[in-house]
Amino acid sequence: MNGGDEVVTAPAGPPQPLDWKFSQVFGERTAGEEVQEVDIISAIEFDKTGDHLATGDRGGRVVLFERTDTKDHDALRRDLERTDHPINRHPEFRYKTEFQSHEPEFDYLKSLEIEEKINKIRWCQTANRALFLLSTNDKTIKFWKVQEKKVKKISEMNLDPPKAVGNGCVASSSNSNSPTLCLANGGSSGNDFSFPPGGLPSLRLPVVVTSQETNLVARCRRVYAHAHDYHINSISNNSDGETFISADDLRINLWNLEISNQSFNIVDVKPANMEDLTEVITSAEFHPTHCNMLVYSSSKGSIRLIDLRQSALCDSHAKLFEEPEAPGSRSFFTEIIASISDIKFAKDGRYMLSRDYMTLKLWDINMDSGPVSTFQVHEYLRPKLCDLYENDSIFDKFECCLSGDGLRVATGSYSNLFRIFGCAPGSTEATTLEASKNPMRRQVQTPSRPSRSLSSITRVVRRGAETSGVDANGNSFDFTTKLLHLAWHPTENSIACAAANSLYMYYA
Repeated sequence: MNGGDEVVTAPAGPPQPLDWKFSQVFGERTAGEEVQEVDIISAIEFDKTGDHLATGDRGGRVVLFERTDTKDHDALRRDLERTDHPINRHPEFRYKTEFQSHEPEFDYLKSLEIEEKINKIRWCQTANRALFLLSTNDKTIKFWKVQEKKVKKISEMNLDPPKAVGNGCVASSSNSNSPTLCLANGGSSGNDFSFPPGGLPSLRLPVVVTSQETNLVARCRRVYAHAHDYHINSISNNSDGETFISADDLRINLWNLEISNQSFNIVDVKPANMEDLTEVITSAEFHPTHCNMLVYSSSKGSIRLIDLRQSALCDSHAKLFEEPEAPGSRSFFTEIIASISDIKFAKDGRYMLSRDYMTLKLWDINMDSGPVSTFQVHEYLRPKLCDLYENDSIFDKFECCLSGDGLRVATGSYSNLFRIFGCAPGSTEATTLEASKNPMRRQVQTPSRPSRSLSSITRVVRRGAETSGVDANGNSFDFTTKLLHLAWHPTENSIACAAANSLYMYYA
């Protein structure tokens, strides 16, 4: 009580850990089935509504999925809301369409092959019931429009409708039972066709009519090319709905969606002498609500926030986010594992999440002295950094994502595992899930900040297999199966993740 009038309630504790369940899988492999390189998923992205999901693969294809359970249960949802019943809806998606976004190319000037692999996909604002998205490979960005179009058919042919098949082809002539081939324009190619007695009263011209049938058509509206000397690692839409950025190792360009032959270079970290190069750009992202702000990360583990209002060329940053190096902790691998592979803003734009090789870090854009939280993703791999360097796994680029409410973060690891951490104050949630139909098979609740020293972690190497071992929980891990790409639904606790060519979906 406060003065006998007000009841003071105790502050609510952190949210309970979520109970994750398997929802769906697309492209599931059978036992022993060999995965084709072109089928491996290389990008995943939900749209802002969460009703559509796009994936890109190494073969240059973009596959779209659409949610079905919201359409089927809208009326039921309203009834349940009116009667205060809890809504336990099982999220379901179905295949919508796919199209070939990029083809392999060859740069004759540089004698360089440009592979078709989709690096990133970003959804744009919808208009007139059409879907718009950006996709990019190493060099070229494309703007796609996917729309349902009504099928056009030819009608009012001179042939009798009951005897017409398809668009004017008939199975038999008007006065014979023998088969007759017909041309696309309705003409007959057979010799047994004869005019009726008295001839045709009139010749009707075929008419093209629009039927009620619809087909999904993907059309490339614009191609943004020849603006990057190095491989594109990021694209990001601006909240103004008109512009987007593309980033490679040394430059960030600003584009207008309507203009494909011109872009503005807003960040250039290329030194006059390339021998002086010490770091490269690894990821870039626009602020979700402030159209003048964006961040980019570097291979040294730093994040720079820039303000487009300051100058045309934003070589000087407004804020620099980096964590001071602990004294005595430097090793040969320090700089390699500090490189940030992905960066994402929370929905409200207050926090941002970064992923380096070993950890997830949550940053407050108002506090540049260090991260507010650090989550150890696979600390048990630290003793094996030498092996990871030998087989190049140490250069794997894992993505990260935040939940729509900002209470949890997620990222992938090896053995097709992914980890979910609670980032609310006081939360100790740290869940390990496997991308399979039984995600809890590898589930062990472990502290997100292990207290025991590295020397107490048993190092086990399976004889004859250099890429396998055992993690801190006694589970075997495999460097050849890695979960690099995942996305969190913008409004619900639902995650889509890619394990090689398979797309797994989970909900809580």
